[in-house]
Amino acid sequence: MRERGKTTAKLAGSLLLAHPGLQDPNFRHAAILLSAHDDEGAMGVVLNRPTGQTLAELDDAFGSDALAKVRVFAGGPVQTDRLLICAIGFHEDGEGLRLHFGLEPAAAESLVAAQGDAVTLRAFLGYSGWGAGQLENELKQDTWAVSAIPSDILDFTFDDSLWRHVISRVSPEWRLLANEPEDPELN
Repeated sequence: MRERGKTTAKLAGSLLLAHPGLQDPNFRHAAILLSAHDDEGAMGVVLNRPTGQTLAELDDAFGSDALAKVRVFAGGPVQTDRLLICAIGFHEDGEGLRLHFGLEPAAAESLVAAQGDAVTLRAFLGYSGWGAGQLENELKQDTWAVSAIPSDILDFTFDDSLWRHVISRVSPEWRLLANEPEDPELN
């Protein structure tokens, strides 16, 4: 994890939370699940950007299978024409979440058949990526807060409320900033 001004080398399996003041439309109020982080860079998907579509609505090929009702999210600004199917569930011992990233459709169907409601499927168009040292530099500038994945994450709607919920746990300062009105005149 990260404390202010301090970066841990490997953040895969963590959530990146956009600073409340970040205005970049790609990442404003983003909660990003990092699936990879090493010396060559980092990769993840934005969890809280629903497109309002399901896989069946996106592509007729998913119309008749178990994946038809899987919700589609905008995963990030990189390769937005690429579809990533991911599964999120708890480890069998109940300790922490388990992520299956970039599943083939057949593998996703098999996972749902084997685990049922113990796993949640999401589909993402595109992903978020950083080159070597880029994320570390952004962390030094407090562009992002790093959080462990809350054990209650699957209880939340994957929209802006997810970001607000998790960022409020980072620190009292970030909670205060996250709850400021969008229009300062409403303050």
